[in-house]
Amino acid sequence: MQSAPVSQGILQVAVPSPLPYTFDYLLPAHCELKQIVPGARVRIPFGRGQKIGVVVAHKSDSEIALSRLKPVIELLDDEAILTAEIQSLMQWASRYYQYPIGEAFSAALPTLLRQGEAAKLSGEKTWRLNQTGRSVEAQTLQRAPRQLALLQHLQQTDKALTAGELDLQFENWRGVMRNLAEKGWIDIREQATSPSPAAAVDTTTAPALNAAQTLACEAIHSALDGFQSLLLDGVTGSGKTEVYFSAVEQVLRADKPALILVPEIGLTPQLLKRFQQRFAVPIALLHSGLNDKARMNSWLQAKAGDAPIVIGTRSAVFTPMARLGIILIDEEHDLSFKQQEGFRYHARDVAIRRAQQAEIPIVLGSATPSLESLHNARQGRFQHLTLPERAGDAAHPKIRLLDVRQQKLTEGFSTTMLQAIQYHLDKQQQVLLFLNRRGYAPTLICHDCGWLANCARCDAHMILHKSRNLLRCHHCDSQRRIDAQCPDCGSVDLRPLGQGTERAAEALAERFPHNEIIRIDRDSTRRKGTLQKLLKQVQAGRGQILLGTQMLAKGHHLPNVTLVGILDADQGLFGIDFRASERMGQLIIQVAGRAGRGDQRGEVLIQTHHPEHPLLNGIINHDYSRFASDLLIERSQARLPPFRHIALLRAEASSREQPHKFLSAAREMGLQLTAPAELLGPIPAAMEKRAGRYRALLLIQADKRIALHNFLRHWLPQLSQLPLAKKVRWSIDVDAMEIG
Repeated sequence: MQSAPVSQGILQVAVPSPLPYTFDYLLPAHCELKQIVPGARVRIPFGRGQKIGVVVAHKSDSEIALSRLKPVIELLDDEAILTAEIQSLMQWASRYYQYPIGEAFSAALPTLLRQGEAAKLSGEKTWRLNQTGRSVEAQTLQRAPRQLALLQHLQQTDKALTAGELDLQFENWRGVMRNLAEKGWIDIREQATSPSPAAAVDTTTAPALNAAQTLACEAIHSALDGFQSLLLDGVTGSGKTEVYFSAVEQVLRADKPALILVPEIGLTPQLLKRFQQRFAVPIALLHSGLNDKARMNSWLQAKAGDAPIVIGTRSAVFTPMARLGIILIDEEHDLSFKQQEGFRYHARDVAIRRAQQAEIPIVLGSATPSLESLHNARQGRFQHLTLPERAGDAAHPKIRLLDVRQQKLTEGFSTTMLQAIQYHLDKQQQVLLFLNRRGYAPTLICHDCGWLANCARCDAHMILHKSRNLLRCHHCDSQRRIDAQCPDCGSVDLRPLGQGTERAAEALAERFPHNEIIRIDRDSTRRKGTLQKLLKQVQAGRGQILLGTQMLAKGHHLPNVTLVGILDADQGLFGIDFRASERMGQLIIQVAGRAGRGDQRGEVLIQTHHPEHPLLNGIINHDYSRFASDLLIERSQARLPPFRHIALLRAEASSREQPHKFLSAAREMGLQLTAPAELLGPIPAAMEKRAGRYRALLLIQADKRIALHNFLRHWLPQLSQLPLAKKVRWSIDVDAMEIG
C-alpha cells in the first residue's frame, strides 16, 4: 500500500457518522497545512454527498493508500471553532459514552455551524413603534383587542423589541405585528445581536447571608485556585442562589467567566432576571427554546469572551469559554441533565470532567441531591456544604399525610384537601396543587365490558384530552377522536378512568367558581413563551389556584403560595426502576418546597393510600438526608449504583423475537471475553412495544468503573459483526439513568 508522504499533508477529520473513528483527507486545493488548525470545520466529500467535519489533527501518513484519499472541499474556519479544551473534552466524552467521535464533535456545535454556516454574528430582526404609532389613540383599535394590546405594550417601551422578548409577552404575535406594520406604525430593522446586559444593578437589595451561607461561600472562594467538586446541599428556600452569586462575583473579579447549567428551559428566564439584577455584565443564554440564529450568536459571544456569564441547559456544557473560572449546576439531581437519545451523556458528569481538565471548581446545588453525589461526598470525593435552614425568616412548611383509604374522593380531592384549599383562599393566599399526570384522564373505559382505550402502537393507554376531543398516546404521540361507542361491545357508556390535570381543573372550577385557576403542564404551555407568561402572572399575584405537573416543582419562587397539595403521592412508590423511590422522594420534597417561601408559614398536604410508607414518613420530617441514607443502604445491599457501575444495551425491531435474539447473541459473545463484567438479561423493556417497535434490554454491571469500560471497549466493536446487528436498532447507554 502506498502511504501519503509527509510533504502531502493529511488531515484527520471527525465526521458525523455512525462509525467510531476519524477519516483521513488530503489538503484542499491551494491550501497549506499550516493554514488549517485542529478544531476548524471543513466541508468534505463523504459517500455520495458532503458533510461538515472537524479537523482533529495533522498526519504525516495514512493507513489508506494515497490514491484513495479525497481532498477536503472547503476550509470553513480560519481558526479553531472548537477550542483545544473542548476538543479534549469531546475526545473523552466519545470514549466514555462509547459514542462515535464524529457525532460527539458535531453535538458540541450549534445547529447552524453543523450545517456549514459562517461562524460570525448575525443580525436579529427588531420591532419598534415609530412616531405615528406612538400617537395612535386606544379607541382607534377598540374592535381589534389583540392589536390594541400589542400597540399599548410597544407604547410603554422605548427600545426595539426582539422576537424572543415578544414571545415572553404574547402568543401568535407575528400576524398582529404584521397588521400594525401595514398601517405604517412599525419600524422593522435588523440589529447586531449582543448578550443581555443588566439594565440596572441594585447591590443594596442583596440579603445578608446567614452563618451556613457564609461558610459555604468561604469554602467555594478558597477552592477557586484549582479543581474541586463541591456539593451545595440546601433545603428549598435556603438561599443557594445567593451562594452562587457570591461565587460568580469572585470569579468575575478575577476577570474569568462563569458557566451556569439549569435542567429546564422554564428555569432560565427567572435565573437570568436574578443574575441581571445582580451583575452589570453581558449574559448569554443557551437553550433549545432559542431559534438557531440566536443560539449560534450566544455561543459565538461566549467563545469570544463577550459574555462573562453563560446560563444554559444540558448542551451548554460544551460551550467554549476561554479561562473559565467556575461551573455551577443548579438542581444537579435532575434527570433532564441526562440525554436519553443519541449521544447519551450526563451533563453533570461531563461538567465535572471539564472542571477537572480546566483545574477549576464545580458547585453542584440541590435541595435533594442525587444518591451518586451524596455517595461521592461521603467518600470524600466532593466537599459537602449544607444549608439546613431557610433563608431570612421563612420557616419550613408543616407537612401532613392525608390517609385517603376508605375516604370519599370528589374527582380525586379528599374533604380535608378541599377544606384546606378554601381556608387558604379565604386568607387571600395562593394554593398550588400537584398532579403529575396531564390530560383529562389516564384513559377511557367501557362501563359495560371493561374495554380500555389502548394505543395500537405502544403498550400504553391512550390519554383522554376532553377539551380537544382527542385520545392521545403520550409515548408515540399518535391520536384519534374519542370513540363514540365501545369497539368491543358497542356500548355508548364510555367513561373517563382516573384523573389528569385537565379533569382536576374542571372539578376545581366547579367547586371554586370565583377563583382564577392557572393550569401549568405540557399541554397548556405548548406555545413558545406561554410558561414564562403564566409564571409571571402567578408571581404578580394572579391565579389563586395553581394546578400542574412537575413543571411547577423545579426551582420556581412563588412567595404567595402557602398551601401545597399533592393529590396522588402513590404513583412513584412502587415503580419497577430501582431509582423510582429516589425520584419520587425528590419530586415530593421539591413540590413541598414551593410552600411558605414568603412571610407566611406554608402547609403541605399529601394524599396517599400508604401513609405508613417509610419514604413518605421521612419526607414529613424534612429529613431528606436520612431518607437518602436508607436508600443508599438498600442500594449497597442490592449491589446497585452508586456502589456498582452499569451500562444498558438496548435493542428494538419491528418483531418481538429479533431484539431478544440479538441481545442473547451479544450476551454469549460477552461471556467469552476475559474482562470481568456481569451480564443480566435479555428482558423485555418496561414498555415492550413503543411506536410500533418491540424493545428489549441487556444490563451490564461491574464493581469498578474501569472494569466496565475495559469490557465495553473490547465487546462493543464485535457486536456489529453479529448476523442480526443490521436487522435491529441497538445502542449502548453508559451510566443509564432509566431502566426501561
